[in-house]
Formats: sequence, structure tokens, C-alpha cells
Amino acid sequence: MIDPRRLRVLRALADHGTVTAAGEALHLTPSAVSQQLAALESETGQELLRRRGRRVSLTPVGELLVEHANAVAAELERAQATLASFATGTRGRVELASFASAITQVVAPAIRKLRFFAPDITVVVRDAEGHASVPLLLDGEIDIAITEDSRQSPRTDDPRLIRYPLYTEPFDVVLPERHRLAVQKTISIRDLGDDEDWIAPLPGNPCRDIVEVAGNNPRITHTSDDFRAIVALVAAGAGVALVPRNAFTKTRGAVRIPIGEAPPERRVFVAVRRGSDEHPLFKMVLGALIDEARGGS
Repeated sequence: MIDPRRLRVLRALADHGTVTAAGEALHLTPSAVSQQLAALESETGQELLRRRGRRVSLTPVGELLVEHANAVAAELERAQATLASFATGTRGRVELASFASAITQVVAPAIRKLRFFAPDITVVVRDAEGHASVPLLLDGEIDIAITEDSRQSPRTDDPRLIRYPLYTEPFDVVLPERHRLAVQKTISIRDLGDDEDWIAPLPGNPCRDIVEVAGNNPRITHTSDDFRAIVALVAAGAGVALVPRNAFTKTRGAVRIPIGEAPPERRVFVAVRRGSDEHPLFKMVLGALIDEARGGS
């Protein structure tokens, strides 16, 4: 008999890539992770891992077992949702992670409505950058994740998740008010010189990818994951930036200019673990988020 708790350890290793990172995600020591994986190999009678010094990787059998582990996890989520449906489904706690501007744009207004229509649902919000929220979701740290499409985000057909689109927003160029292009009503990124200093999010942030591609490998001098800080640095004359429209904060000394043709965009979506989408509490929160994103009143 395979212990499903050990399958969770195997999934964490597949998601995070190292024994140490899997242990951190599960709040286990690396030695405890290794012991659980060794016990799982003993239970299955199969070699699940390739060990090369301190590095490990999944064997083909290990990858196959991860697929079954994902299916088991989804069924457990469905079981929990079914049990919850026998209760009233209107009381409980839902933990959600989102990046800051989506909290302002969608999450906070949705909570305001839920406090009126479903006052016994408590939504606990965690501010997390787009690349951080889905790992939290897959590790069971949160119930709902709001993030954006990027190279780091799961595929649209990822069997572990169900995704719902929320909104799409363009990036605008933000310039110091004394910049030679600051008087234009629209701008092309090609108009910016190769000698510009750029202010951008840190590597790993999905918006960093967009800046690097749209700016054709710009000279990034300053970094911050806080767009308010980025705009403040622009206002101080430290450089130029691309900022998602909803993340821009009006700041003296900084000018926001729309990009004239084919502006880069970020596509924002909300995700839950497969099987948990039928949980009555999650359904109510998801409904409120999607309704708010679509301009519902």
C-alpha cells in the first residue's frame, strides 16, 4: 500500500527540484524528505530517483508516479469539496495570494461585496509576486492564487490546476517629466535610446520578462518588485520603466505614456487546485473575483 503522504513529498520534489527546497515547502528537514522518498521506493519496489552526489532527479517511473500523485491529490480535493457541500457552505476561511495591484483592482472590491453577501466567509490575503503564488497554492499554503502568464507560470493544461482568466492590462512607458519624449501622447519603445537606464522588477518576476523582451535587452540599472518604488525612481530621474497600467501611481515628476502600437500586456488569472473548484467557499470567492474583474456591480 502506498502512503499518500509520501506521494505529497514526491510531488514537492518534482515541483521544487531539490530535496532541500521540497523540505522547505513541506516544513520538513532534508533528511526527513529523503527518508520519506526512500520509504516510498520501498513501498513501490521501484527506483524513483536518480542520485548523483547531492543531486537527485526523477526516473521515468518516478515521473509516472507523480502523474498518479497529481490525480490522487485532485480526488482528495474533490472529497473535501463534497464533504463541505453537505454543510452550509457559507462559513469558513479562504486563504488567497495575489500581487499588489490585483489586490487593489479585484481582491479588495470582491471582499467588500462578500462581507455584505456572505459575511461569514473570511478571506485572508497574502501579498505575493506573480511567480510566488502558484507554488504556494500547489504546496497547500493557500487556497486561491492570482497570478499572470509568464515563462514561470504553469501551462494552461497543467493537470494540477484549474485557471480562470480575470483581466488583461497593457504596459505603459513611464518617463521622468523632463525626458525628451515626455511631451508625446503615445510612444514606441523603439523611440527610447540605447543609452537609457532602465528600472525593472527583479529576475524571476513575470514583469521582468516583459521588460527584457519589449525593451530588447535594455540596460537595467535599478531593480524593485514594488511598482510604486519604480515610479518614484523614474520621478527622481534615475531612468525609464515599463509599468502595468493598473500598477501605476500618479507621482510628481513621472509621466505615464501609452504605447502606440501593440503594447506588451500581462494576462492575469486566478487558479485553484484541481478538485477544489467545487468547494462551496472557494466557488463563492472565485465568483466574486471573476465578477469584479468583469466589472460586475
